Amino acid sequence: MSFDVASIRESQDSFRTMNFRWDPESPFTPNGGYFRARNSLVNYIEFAYKLPLTDDEERALLEHLPRWVREDNFVIQARASGNPTRDQMRLMMQSLLADRFKLALHFETLEETVLALTLIQPGKTGPALRPHGEGPPCDSPVPGGGAGQNGTRPFPFKCGFIDEIDLPNHQRRFGARDVSMALITSGLASTEWLGRKLVDQTGLSGKYDFKIEWTPAPSGLSPSTEESQTDSGGPTFQKALKDQLGLKLVKRQAPVQVLVIDHVEKPSEN
Repeated sequence: MSFDVASIRESQDSFRTMNFRWDPESPFTPNGGYFRARNSLVNYIEFAYKLPLTDDEERALLEHLPRWVREDNFVIQARASGNPTRDQMRLMMQSLLADRFKLALHFETLEETVLALTLIQPGKTGPALRPHGEGPPCDSPVPGGGAGQNGTRPFPFKCGFIDEIDLPNHQRRFGARDVSMALITSGLASTEWLGRKLVDQTGLSGKYDFKIEWTPAPSGLSPSTEESQTDSGGPTFQKALKDQLGLKLVKRQAPVQVLVIDHVEKPSEN
């Protein structure tokens, strides 16, 4: 599949935008096949291949590539006939990247030591990880007040994507409603540097609401493995996983798909 028309130009603006949410589980209303975004090539690859990359995976991917792949932003405007879905536009983006950026890539399966996200007690989740059906429906009216601030509104207010806010004493709140464990796993991997790839081995299916609050580890350091409180009084990432979500991290060997870019070129503008 491919767009009927498309234009690409480099942008000096560092702010990244898109005309619809790229998250695989966020709400999407077909918009007549119109695509517009300002992003880096890495972000376009993530969208096209439905592949959210952790910081470690992005570093490994870019290790031997020119800096512009990560740092330069490109405005892409494209139109497709009909009313394609978001996943159909992903396929169109794959074609566009191959045509205009001369992008060639492949996937390799490697056996690696990963961090497996598992249940502490089989079949039992923590108090802040519950099936979506046990919480308020996505379209139900709720009392006013700041989202997630005073308990009168669910956090996040909207369903289908992950939200994050900073709390007092350097703590962080992270959560989503009506999402799969796959999205929860990728979200947790992106918010705290773990040093290894995080994989879902909870065995949980269906959609969930979750919320986790913890004190992040200092930049560049792995989260503490101690199940204790930090100096600020908030729980460590590991303790929050255990007490709030009923989850733990276990080192295991597992097959991992790794994206490898074989060739890429900076596109000419049109």
